[in-house]
Amino acid sequence: MIHRSLIHDPEVWDQTLLQLPAPHILQTGLWGTFKAGYGWRPFRWVWKDERGRVRAVAQALYRRDRLGLLGIFYLPRGPLLDPSDTEAAEAVLGDLEEEARRHRAILVRIDPEVVEAEGPAAEGPCDPVEVPLKTLLQRRGWRSSAEFVQFPASLWLDLTASEEELLRAMHSKTRYNIRLAERKGVRVRPVGPEAFDLLYDLYEETAARDHFVIRPRAYYRQAWTMFYEAGYARPLLAEVEGEPVAMAVIYRFGSTAWYFYGASRDRHREKMPNYRLQWEAIRWARSVGCRRYDFWGAPAVPAESDPLWGVYRFKRGFGGRYVRFIGTWDYTPWPALYRLYIRLIPRYLAWLRRRHWRRVGVEPGSRAGLSHPLD
Repeated sequence: MIHRSLIHDPEVWDQTLLQLPAPHILQTGLWGTFKAGYGWRPFRWVWKDERGRVRAVAQALYRRDRLGLLGIFYLPRGPLLDPSDTEAAEAVLGDLEEEARRHRAILVRIDPEVVEAEGPAAEGPCDPVEVPLKTLLQRRGWRSSAEFVQFPASLWLDLTASEEELLRAMHSKTRYNIRLAERKGVRVRPVGPEAFDLLYDLYEETAARDHFVIRPRAYYRQAWTMFYEAGYARPLLAEVEGEPVAMAVIYRFGSTAWYFYGASRDRHREKMPNYRLQWEAIRWARSVGCRRYDFWGAPAVPAESDPLWGVYRFKRGFGGRYVRFIGTWDYTPWPALYRLYIRLIPRYLAWLRRRHWRRVGVEPGSRAGLSHPLD
């Protein structure tokens, strides 16, 4: 038998996560505490068998709509479990369905980082992976959603290799650009809260140039400060002759590091600061014992027509392995309300985007976006 219990203490929760082989930063207690400041209530559940072995964990973020009538559960990159452990998966899904009914939730949305295809490059053939969890979701009536909050795919770099092996595995142009940045005087240094306003300025400049919407300054200051003080974040700044030109904020938890935020200026782009910045982030992740570097996002089907093609091509040059996940899945006790919800939300977001770009007087590019209501 598998039994569920609730953990209230975020630090105890994180220690529980660390018992799993690949815990995700978005499932940490600190992430739940951070999101609690933006209207979400975290529920942290652990499922154990009769021997006390942890079989699954899930941090679910919950909030009600503005009228207080219906609720929403969202499990960012959760639940965490062995996707072949159907007994644990049955228990987890059954309990999530029960919580949806009990809290009058219009939906429970999950997007576990469970791989369904992988390969050295997305443009070529990927190896399919058998995923019993996906079959179970379909059988229990969960719905595959075309919407996604987190990226549907990513690039993972194996950090167990030596630095020399990592460099050899990169695209030759990427290796050349790293060395070019060094010759041209690009320097990378870690920074702390004293530089967070500068990091945001770089991020804001990048958003304006590339036509995507970001959150207010206070959101990022809080996110960076909380995770920096907990030892989960490593902010890096690239400079040319003392002038800030690019930044990255790397998050880490357990044996994984994530390239969470990045930005750059147009000035000195010919000196390739982003390549040096990324290489120093990878070297740091190796130095603190991480075994995987997650480039945080890739298109589900990369193609030159995709608005993220340039970013994907940059990341791919570092030699990571492409992985595509099983996607976003929804459960609803209220099918009619759910159908209305999934029709209205995309229209609402499109209206917000149009309003935003009209207000700033810019024609929205294909990358124009706005934070999803579940983010």
